[in-house]
Amino acid sequence: MAARRAAVAKAAARRPAAPRAATPRSGPPQADADGRQAGSVTLRALALLSELAQHPEGVSLHRVTQQLGWPKPSVHRLCAHLEQAGWVLRSGTERNLSLGPAALKFALAALHHDAANAERRAILRALVDRVGETCNLTMLAGAEVLYVDRVESAWPLRLHLEPGSRVPLHCTASGKLFLAHMPKAQRARLLAARPLWAATPNTLVAPEAIEKEMRAIVRQGYSLDREEFLLGLIAIAVPVTGRDGQPVAALAVHAPIGRLSLKRAIGLLPVMREAATALGASLAA
Repeated sequence: MAARRAAVAKAAARRPAAPRAATPRSGPPQADADGRQAGSVTLRALALLSELAQHPEGVSLHRVTQQLGWPKPSVHRLCAHLEQAGWVLRSGTERNLSLGPAALKFALAALHHDAANAERRAILRALVDRVGETCNLTMLAGAEVLYVDRVESAWPLRLHLEPGSRVPLHCTASGKLFLAHMPKAQRARLLAARPLWAATPNTLVAPEAIEKEMRAIVRQGYSLDREEFLLGLIAIAVPVTGRDGQPVAALAVHAPIGRLSLKRAIGLLPVMREAATALGASLAA
């Protein structure tokens, strides 16, 4: 009997153990993986938008791919998604990319929520009180001028443009200022991106006339709108420079010509430049 029990025990020891049931994976690790993937896509989108922000005039898909070091198909897919949502704009040629209206709207809102926004607005308000006319802070946005902030004068007769409004480059004081401080090749690309239309009989549309105006603006340090955008309205703009001395924005004053002559507008340059210096320090803070 003892021998039989020993034989049964020996056979049982040789029998392979039944496999253990697999423990199901819990949800959180998969959720964490999904979260990491979504976070990676978000960071890539922000990196792409940051790269486009360095090129207000637009940049090629090839150049973006080189700068970011990502596979071209990945950049193309991400650009397509962002374009559908309005964050990326293809202008000129299909491969020329720039920030879209959604990105510019976000940037404008962020600037207005900046702690220094109250300071910039106070600078504009003080300038309006000194010159008696509407003052604008503008920036380059692709192939247009973007109104970042604006303080109106008390006059009943004035041009009403809200922050976020856009105006052309070639026929406005701020726009011509931005064009004048660009490299010539960049300026040529921007001007060729869309037809140059004559907003008024005074608008410069001939390439030779525009280049002559660009040289004068750089030499004198300010830009004039001689009824080139709207008949009866003039403007003067000075650069707001960054730490590197290059224009990051423009400060402009405009008014009906019956109230502000070109000669008197030029006479406002000292107070405008003083305000532009203060605005530059505020933007760099």
